[in-house]
Amino acid sequence: MNICLYGASSNEIDKNYIESAEKVGELIAERGHTLIFGGGARGIMGGAARGAHSRSGKINGIAPSFFNVDGILFEHCTELIYTETMRERKRLMEEMADAFIVMPGGVGTLEEFLEIFTLKQLARHSKPIALFNQNGYYDDIIKLFSKAIREKFMNEKCRELCAFFTDIVEMLEYIEQYRGTLEDIMRMKNI
Repeated sequence: MNICLYGASSNEIDKNYIESAEKVGELIAERGHTLIFGGGARGIMGGAARGAHSRSGKINGIAPSFFNVDGILFEHCTELIYTETMRERKRLMEEMADAFIVMPGGVGTLEEFLEIFTLKQLARHSKPIALFNQNGYYDDIIKLFSKAIREKFMNEKCRELCAFFTDIVEMLEYIEQYRGTLEDIMRMKNI
């Protein structure tokens, strides 16, 4: 399975986040999956890649060519694909992925999550989306979803389009066992 991981590229974050990303990368590789990610060598992206690399996992990085400067990209990718734009990068990541993990991150990570979440709500894909809610990082997203549902901006069933986890193994098991279909999403939309 190709698992796309979104997450911070900053090395300034608490090292616990990076250590968790390394563990996610290790387990992705140990379970025989391929890591699909934005190609970065730093932060959560770099941590996940180092973890997968430490277990001889397959690592596919996708990065815009303007990121090809010293120290920015992970140098041990099995395959590194260059794109012209960030938009093309996101499209390739989406197409190559069988599942998505959203680790803590900034604006870029939130934008990637919301796009893939929206595409699922529109029945453009039926792939699992798992958010790693380390240290309650995504608690405010959960609250925002509840408010959007209460105020009728979002259907209650939209909660089922993604799942939040605080345990890495449980998150990977969810992805591996996920059996959602486009038909399920279309039925949800008709409720």
